[in-house]
This record gives sequence, C-alpha cells and structure tokens, in this order.
Amino acid sequence: MSQDALDALPFILAALGAAALVSFLLTPLTIRYAGRLGAIDVPNDERRVHSQPIPRTGGLAVATAFVGVGALGLLANQLLGVALPGRPVQTTEVAALFVGVAVGAIFGYIDDRYQLKARWQFVAQFVLAGIALAGGILIVRIPNPFGDSIPLVDPAIGTAAAVAVTTIWIVGMLNSVNFIDGLDGLLAGISLIAVTTLGVISLVSAPVQPVVAMLCALLAGSLLGFLPYNFHPARVFIGTAGVFAVGYALAVLSVLGTAKLAVALLVLGVPIIDTFWIIIRRVSQGRSPFDADRGHFHHRLLDLGLTHRQAVLLIYAICIVLAVLSVVLSGQGQISVFLIVVLLAGIVLYLLTRRAQDALDRRSYPDDSDDDDSNDIGTNGSGT
Repeated sequence: MSQDALDALPFILAALGAAALVSFLLTPLTIRYAGRLGAIDVPNDERRVHSQPIPRTGGLAVATAFVGVGALGLLANQLLGVALPGRPVQTTEVAALFVGVAVGAIFGYIDDRYQLKARWQFVAQFVLAGIALAGGILIVRIPNPFGDSIPLVDPAIGTAAAVAVTTIWIVGMLNSVNFIDGLDGLLAGISLIAVTTLGVISLVSAPVQPVVAMLCALLAGSLLGFLPYNFHPARVFIGTAGVFAVGYALAVLSVLGTAKLAVALLVLGVPIIDTFWIIIRRVSQGRSPFDADRGHFHHRLLDLGLTHRQAVLLIYAICIVLAVLSVVLSGQGQISVFLIVVLLAGIVLYLLTRRAQDALDRRSYPDDSDDDDSNDIGTNGSGT
C-alpha cells in the first residue's frame, strides 16, 4: 500500500465507523415506525421464505446513513480544508452519487408502500441512470479479455456508445441486486463484500483513489450497521428502497476508477450470472423476464435441503473467493475468469435445477415408485 493510501486510511476508517454506527442506530427506528410508514412485507406467495409480516424499511436506514454521514463529511472537509491525496473525483460525480442514492431510496420507499407495477420500477431505474449521466459518470472503456480495453468515446460518434453502455450497466446492476434480495442477509452481505473489495482495489491499485475508497467505506459501514438486524432470522428487510439505493451506489462506485468495472463483474458474479440465466430461462419459456418465481440460485439451494443460513453463508463464501481473485488478478484476468464462471455457473444452475426439482418431486410424492401401481390420490391427501 502506498504512502498516499496509508495517509488516507484513518479518514476512511472513520467514515466506515460513523456510517456503521448511524445505520445501526437508525435501523431499529425504521422497524418501530414501519407500520406508520406503511412498508410491511406480508408473505402471500410460495416464493416467500418467511411466514410472518416483516418491516421493509431497512433500506431507508442504509440510504440515510450513507447520504447523511457523507454529506456531513463533505461539510467538515470544506470547513477543515482537508485534501485527500491521490487521484481526485469530480464534485459533480460525488453529487450524482449522493443524489441518486437519495432519489433511489425515495422511489423504492414508494414501491415498498404502494407496491407499484414493474413498469414503474423500470422507469425509476432509467431516471437513476439519467442522474448518473447528468453528473458526468460514464463508462468510457470496457475491459477486453483478449487485449487492450475497448474505448467507447469516439470522435465520429461522440459519447453515444458510452451513454448506452453506462445506462445498461446501471439498470442491469439494479435488477441484479433486486433479483438476489430473496434470503435474509443475502443482498446486504454480498453488497458488503463487493463494496469492500472495490474500496481495497481503490487503495492498492495505481493510481490510488482514496476518495473512492472513502465512498466505498461509507456504503460498507451503512450495510454493516444494518446487517445484524437483517441476518436470519431477519427483523427487517432492506426493501426496494435499499435495492435501489445500494444497487445504484454499487453501479456508480464500480465506474469511478481504474478497472472497477472488471472488479464489479467478478465480485458480483453470483447475482449477475443468476440474473443472466434467470432471464434466459424465463424468455425461453415464453414468459416475461420480470416474472417472479423460485428459480433463483438461492431458492435452488433451499430446495436441495440447505438451511437458510447455510445457503446464505455458501453464497458469501463464493463471493469472497471471487473477491480475492479480483484483487489478485489483473483486468484481463478478471474478465477471463468471469467468462469461465459464467459458463460453469450455467452448467451448475442447470444441474441444480434438475436435482432440486427431483427433490421437490420426492417430497411431494414420497410413496411413488416404479413398481407401485397405486394412484396418486392417497399420497396427495385428497383421497380416502
């Protein structure tokens, strides 16, 4: 770690601790007032893995801690005149990050309260992408596993390609984060691992980016303070407010810096790949890619007999392995490994789907066998 990174480390750790404390103190308040806020998750379909109504207000605590502590930090920085060393980040980019997280939390809370249709959530995702673009956040190059990165800004076409790719990245990240919000502690834990890795990369890669590392620390602390209330058995869910706030923050932080896009692809490989294969499966079945079902990776692990905590901890472990690889490997290596993981994950998900379905069939029809000529009425409990 360079001297610049070491000099910035106390400020980064202070941001982490402050955000964690605020989030930890705010989350019980959101639980207490969830009824008045009208954001309660009532289990009403087979996809739910909980049986009791649970508040969906945790995302408000996470977003408030991130934006609140960040805003106070910026104010203190202006008053004290502290300038972090290393590569700077544009003021408009930081503003777009905080504004987008706040707007995302508001959009998400409206959905948590009124259960908006999917098309309105989709509109909100493009609005958030527009906020990032207005702040000058652009993906100007994309990693290439076979050579140099591919530029997206060209004199002939201007920034059109960069705008399109950035929009797809932000909307895709929001949906990936949304799709993994299915088990207690899963979204918060994976996001914590991912943003911590992004922060570490910001400090150990050249050029050093302490400001990006501090922003990552703010999000990591906000998630860390919330996670004890969200881990199984959860007392509160992160809700759509948290999905939008955290998904947007991860998407933007992965753009702000050198090779962050490749890191995010690898560290967030589980939700990204799960999203990819879920969409392919649903479309191939003639269904909308946004239809809800129990086809996600974490649902398959439960169907195989893993407990709630075992499934979550297994996915954590996979994400940590991918995070270590993202730190050790270069940009090209990260993308190459990601492509290999995509292929292997497709095979694994197919096998899991087959095996999980067989397990469900055996539990549903325990008395069926090849040499049993009896009908299924008795085994279904609807016969004599």
